[in-house]
Amino acid sequence: MTAKRQLRRILGLGFGLAFGFGTMIGVGILRLPGMVAAAAGDPVTIILCWCVGGVYALMGAVSVSELAALYPETGGLRVYPRHAFGERAGFVVGWIDWLAVLATTAYAAVSAADFAARLWPVLAERERAVALAVVAMFGTMHAIGLRMGRSITAVVSTTIGILFLALIVGCFMATPLASVAGSAVPKIHGQTHWVVAFLSIVPAMRAIVTAYDGWYAPVYTAEECVDASRTLPRAIIGVAAAVTCLYVAINAAFLRVLPVPVLATSALPAADAARIVLPYGSETLMTILSLLIMLSLVNGQAIMGPRILLSLARDGWVPPKLAGIGMGGTPQPALAATMIGAGLVIVTGTFDEIIALFAVLIVLNYVAVFLSVFVLRYRLPNATRPFKAWGYPVTTAIVLVGSVGFLLAAIIEDWRSGVTAVVFLSLCIPAYRLAGKSRRAPASKAVPEVT
Repeated sequence: MTAKRQLRRILGLGFGLAFGFGTMIGVGILRLPGMVAAAAGDPVTIILCWCVGGVYALMGAVSVSELAALYPETGGLRVYPRHAFGERAGFVVGWIDWLAVLATTAYAAVSAADFAARLWPVLAERERAVALAVVAMFGTMHAIGLRMGRSITAVVSTTIGILFLALIVGCFMATPLASVAGSAVPKIHGQTHWVVAFLSIVPAMRAIVTAYDGWYAPVYTAEECVDASRTLPRAIIGVAAAVTCLYVAINAAFLRVLPVPVLATSALPAADAARIVLPYGSETLMTILSLLIMLSLVNGQAIMGPRILLSLARDGWVPPKLAGIGMGGTPQPALAATMIGAGLVIVTGTFDEIIALFAVLIVLNYVAVFLSVFVLRYRLPNATRPFKAWGYPVTTAIVLVGSVGFLLAAIIEDWRSGVTAVVFLSLCIPAYRLAGKSRRAPASKAVPEVT
């Protein structure tokens, strides 16, 4: 009888930090400082906004860290609502999460193809083929084995970090751009009423919180982490803290070389700052950095997506073969299904519409996760918790209320996606019942071998 393969516990804190960092950092940080500067109006308030966003991310990180240490299981965000609310919640959250991975992978691959075409114009007429090649490349590399995936993550994340640090150091060493005479940006604390001041900065704060998203990425590899109950909280909180420091430093660096009025009107502040630091070749540098960020995002989804599907297969919601583990320790069937799904989204060109839909549904997932902290504290008060959320219940309540607020804002901003989200959730009920009828007994954590 052939032994069943299991996920390999070979990932340490270094991987968790690199994985979370590579998932959190997005091209938004290259653009958002201008939007925030326009809303805030002065350097102190600009930096304060980014600090507040970082604190919010840290509060979310400590809340999820409690759940990750309590249930160090693969499957990502679906694990916690499943334990708190039952199989139906785990089923819905898992499908939302996996389909969002497909859309994100497609978006990142197409964006990577666009940036690659700027470096090599010959690719401009073949961007869709390049995007498919990017997905296939990462799928193949991760299929080789977990060690390969670990190395890819470390190299890509380290390279991005070095480039950002070089830009920050360069900004502090460069000669600042001269102030723009006769140009000013209104300061929010100069408004006639605090309500007006608050409302003027809300859109910028929403964008900032979005820029901090992704700190929870390490939970997707929970069963592959060495001493997961200790490693996961350190990785989740550590990456949230590290990215907060990086984002604050980036904005301080931009403010060092760009006057606030210039920063506030810049569509791509990172490029404007790079031109001062590096007059020749700055555009190429920004293109390379943007390309690497998109490749890092594809890499992250290639890790997350298969483990969601693996968890669903273990619980009997999808064919059990998708719970198979390859010789290298990678869930190869689930990886293949995820990459093929992302390829289909690229071919159909529907990822913009899908992302708009899942921008609403993913926030609903966050609400379910933060609610799970309260529910499990109530239902299992005496459970051994290797890590407890700092400042509970206040910190968890803040991120829960914030998530509800973001959900309402997303629906108001794009009501069509909100209606579509309601329809999608309604369809999940018969889908759950249909899947339940043919559902097999949940697979054990020792999963079928891939030959």
